[in-house]
Amino acid sequence: MSEANLRPLSIDELAAEGGTALPDKEVYSLLDLNVDIDLALDLASPIGLAVAGNLNVAAPIDAAVSANVLSDGSTSQALADQGVAIQQGITGEAVANSDQDSAIGQGETPAPQPPAGGGTGVQAPPADIAGALDGGLLNVDVNLAADLDLAAPINGAVALNANVAAPIDAAVAANLGSVGSEATALAQQDAIIQQTIDGTAEANAEQRSNIEQ
Repeated sequence: MSEANLRPLSIDELAAEGGTALPDKEVYSLLDLNVDIDLALDLASPIGLAVAGNLNVAAPIDAAVSANVLSDGSTSQALADQGVAIQQGITGEAVANSDQDSAIGQGETPAPQPPAGGGTGVQAPPADIAGALDGGLLNVDVNLAADLDLAAPINGAVALNANVAAPIDAAVAANLGSVGSEATALAQQDAIIQQTIDGTAEANAEQRSNIEQ
């Protein structure tokens, strides 16, 4: 049947029709989201550290630098002469003691209470068709409860006996952009190093942890 052959509705038929007014689109929501997050976090990290050290350091440095830049008939000389006599001795003890006693108690968070009235939180469908339009087309209700207990007791002890000697001798000579020039660099080093350690390095770490989560 074509549109031209459709019979128009009478006045009585139009009066018998019913309708429901929709809310304004500016205030109507298609998504109703309710998120309830209950996060309980217990952190405990006792740290104990002991450090002991005996250290001798010697670093004699001798340096000589000479340069000719854009100079004709010039001579550049650099001389570094170093004589080093180093005697290092350590007599003694390096002791590091770390004693840690931890008692950690972390309680659980009570379970979330059910909704008031003993219901399941699921809404019953509305009795009328117009009520179905209230609130939104999609209702999301999320309840998240997370309980986390972390305990990390750390104990450490370090003991050190060390002798360090670093004599450095350097000589630098350069001619740059010069004709008939002479550059000489001489580095002579005599180093006598004697190092002795008479002692002990002792590191003790004792840890007692009582953790209840």
